[in-house]
Amino acid sequence: MASPRVLAFILAGGRGERLDPLTRDRGKPAVPFGGKYRVVDFVLSNFVNSGIYAIYVLVQYKAQSLIEHLRNAWRLGGMPDHFVIVVPPQMRRGEIWYQGTADAVFQNLNLMRDFRPDIVAIFGADHVYRMDLGQMLEFHHTHGAGATVAALPMALELASGFGIIAADDGGRIQRFEEKPPRPTPMASNPEQALVSMGNYLFTRDVLLETLTEDARRSTDHDFGRTIIPELVPHAPVYAYNFQHNSIPDQKPYEEAGYWRDIGTIGAYWEANMDLLGRTPRLDLANPRWPILTASFPGPSARVIDGELVDSLVGEGSRIEGATVRHSIIGRAVHVQPGAVIEDSLVMDHTIVESEARLRRVIADRYNVVPKGTRIGLDAADDRRRFHVDPSGIIVLPRGPTRFL
Repeated sequence: MASPRVLAFILAGGRGERLDPLTRDRGKPAVPFGGKYRVVDFVLSNFVNSGIYAIYVLVQYKAQSLIEHLRNAWRLGGMPDHFVIVVPPQMRRGEIWYQGTADAVFQNLNLMRDFRPDIVAIFGADHVYRMDLGQMLEFHHTHGAGATVAALPMALELASGFGIIAADDGGRIQRFEEKPPRPTPMASNPEQALVSMGNYLFTRDVLLETLTEDARRSTDHDFGRTIIPELVPHAPVYAYNFQHNSIPDQKPYEEAGYWRDIGTIGAYWEANMDLLGRTPRLDLANPRWPILTASFPGPSARVIDGELVDSLVGEGSRIEGATVRHSIIGRAVHVQPGAVIEDSLVMDHTIVESEARLRRVIADRYNVVPKGTRIGLDAADDRRRFHVDPSGIIVLPRGPTRFL
């Protein structure tokens, strides 16, 4: 088929409240990940690697950090249809913020009308995964879909926090329920449910008609709660199984269909840990499907003496006579002699002073961990002094953190 003209709307306005304190000063898509990236880099890299370059990023809450990152990292330029443009609420329907995911797109239908796409992609900005959009577009075209929902089989006990899809053997959706307390199992596997990833393709006219009709009524104005469930009886809506997607040079040891909703501190920490090891669940060392981000104007990392095992270290960092095991060290981090860091994330521009010890800690940017400080070794002391997540992970907010 001839390549369709595709316009992308990336929904990047979420608060990410369950990731507090990492989202105290930034929205969820701007949270650092993997030592050098921001979460939003994954969805944007997927689009660019798939050859889709016309991208509007819809922002709302605590957006300044995200806006600055996009300005520094995502300047495509050079051709008229190559852009990543930030769009805050335009208030075209009055002095109101975006009232839901569907309303966010509806308030920007002028951008769609001006671009005149064949297909509109509406994707979230706060998940970690790699995806070739071309394969989903081919599925959408082949099935004559008005809308296509990216979907993933998930264990039944974990599925209630997602939209649940019931589809026939051909993939056409028969029923869509947003976050039901008792998810309907898949016919082919009673221990799993087919869940929505919150990523959609729409034929332009179907989207325009559906959003215009939704805006006339009092609804949640949300794709998962309103748009998809109400569209299913009236239009061909299909589920695209993400486990059938593949990217070039994907390693045999990587988890098939790797996708993580990093909505909690525990899930966020685990997803970072998935990057480590001899056979990581998600191996980002893939030059044919790179995760792109801002460059760092500094020197290479330096390791001077000490021990560095099974870890990632960002540019400009200096590890001097210290021990770092199974951890991710961001950019321009200084780990001083005698310090020990284990199973932890230490973000950019942080100093871990001599003889300090960190275990299962997330230290946000610009922190200074004082000499001899011990975090993660005494549960009672940690609860008195720090933010301890229900998962047991200790989080130091964006620095400087006050050490009692």
